[in-house]
Amino acid sequence: MRYSLSKFGQKLGGPCGIQELMDDLGKAMTTEPGMRMLGGGNPAHIPAVQEIWRARMRELLEDGAGFDRMLANYDPPRGNPAFLDALAQCLNTTCGWHITAQNLAVTPGGQAAWFMLFNMLAGEQPGGAHRKILLPLVPEYIGYENQGLDEGFFTTCQPGIEQLPGNEFKYHVDFSAVESALDASIAALCVSRPTNPSGNVLTDAEVSRLAQLAGQRGIPLLLDNAYGVPFPGAIYTPATPVWNENIILTLSLSKLGLPGTRTGIVVARPEIAEAIQAMTSVIGLANTNIGQALVLPLLRNGEIIRISREIVRPFYEERAKRALGWVRESFAGLPWAAHRPEGAFFLWLHFPGLPIATRELYQRLKKRKVLIVPGEYFFFGADRDWPHARECIRMTFSQPEEVVREGIAIIADEVRKL
Repeated sequence: MRYSLSKFGQKLGGPCGIQELMDDLGKAMTTEPGMRMLGGGNPAHIPAVQEIWRARMRELLEDGAGFDRMLANYDPPRGNPAFLDALAQCLNTTCGWHITAQNLAVTPGGQAAWFMLFNMLAGEQPGGAHRKILLPLVPEYIGYENQGLDEGFFTTCQPGIEQLPGNEFKYHVDFSAVESALDASIAALCVSRPTNPSGNVLTDAEVSRLAQLAGQRGIPLLLDNAYGVPFPGAIYTPATPVWNENIILTLSLSKLGLPGTRTGIVVARPEIAEAIQAMTSVIGLANTNIGQALVLPLLRNGEIIRISREIVRPFYEERAKRALGWVRESFAGLPWAAHRPEGAFFLWLHFPGLPIATRELYQRLKKRKVLIVPGEYFFFGADRDWPHARECIRMTFSQPEEVVREGIAIIADEVRKL
């Protein structure tokens, strides 16, 4: 006998891109030895950063009371007060902002933050109208797609594409398309910076104009800053950290090397942060304490910014250069292009005229023990077919270098056969 699921149960409990990705990653790590993991968003195990977390854990263990508080106490649903005060001071000092703990709320990971924010703003309104989230530039993060509880939750704009030398290209916001899409049905604009999957970093001018367009219509601009500045700083092109009262920004400890702590952060107007606090208390009672306890002294002394600038950014920037070099070697003679890697830790590869969809390429590569992510998953919310969406893949370069190099060679071999 099968139970009848509600719309909510069918929506969140059914198959989707992020579920397939995480399921394959989990199986590969536990039951499929030798799988080359080029598909996930797990940060690299950077030795210098790992040693910092080990040292912090030793300090907490030696401070018996601190360790006990971390594991045996509930923090308030907004987050640990000392953590929030230290974070506000760090952001004010580093970015020149003027926020307090009342502008902040901790969530159990960035993914949970977006679920709360999206459904707080869009969907069915008190008067019965339905409003949507506008993504000004696709491809956009796979994890958003199934978070809206209503149908037709997202609408998107196709980007402009700038062709660059050396088999590279870059997406740009098509502002004429954005302005045409900004009608009364839009509840918020949302972009990730750097963009997952492409590694695109919206310019300061693009972010400023999006914020202006949102402000003119009385809606917020949502900025997903999971990879960005001031931390973790996996961004390799000039980009100014930006926040004002019409921007809702999210940060995360995951890409600093702490994905297992599930610590997301919302920076917003006090009433939005308060609503996140209330939702957290309903959904999860309180947040995890471990990530907040680990980084608290690093916020107070500014060490978190030094780690981001001097360790995290150089590590991933060098990895991006090497991975792109291996792609150039392996794909010589084939039709291919890569989005210029400006941030995060992915290469976004385009194969013009690919004779099969990248979902099928994904299955072929999985049989050869290479996991990538097919590009189709990142183009949700579009109202028209675009062949480009079936010709792209995302691969990470955060795994060990021999794994990345072998995986790239196998991808090239499979594409060459096609």
